[in-house]
Amino acid sequence: MTARQARVYTGKRKTAIAWARITSGDGSVRINGAPLEILQPRAARMRIITALAIAKDYAKKFDIDVRVKGGGFMGQAEAVGIAVAKALASSTKRKRISNLYTAYERSFLAGDPRRKEKKKFGGPGARVRKQKSYR
Repeated sequence: MTARQARVYTGKRKTAIAWARITSGDGSVRINGAPLEILQPRAARMRIITALAIAKDYAKKFDIDVRVKGGGFMGQAEAVGIAVAKALASSTKRKRISNLYTAYERSFLAGDPRRKEKKKFGGPGARVRKQKSYR
């Protein structure tokens, strides 16, 4: 990857979508324009740091700018983690990094296909129905 070349990778979790733009650099990570270090809450920040720590030797060579929207804070954190993992695994062109992510947790590269079930007629939700009494 040259100094000017940038690639964009996506990550999705529930209704959150993250776009990670990776370029050669010194290892800085920014999420919606803010540095990763000030991201709150701590649990969400740790999920993203885990994705970076698995490939820490390679993550130091790239700058990653992430734009994320939709969902809640943990859904967004998971989406950012997936986008970062995909970006690092694809940018380095090494099978070893993909194997590290797969060995730690497969969902970093494969994602999670679960979505909210659609509401159906006859009740207030997807599965709940109105009860009937014959007495």
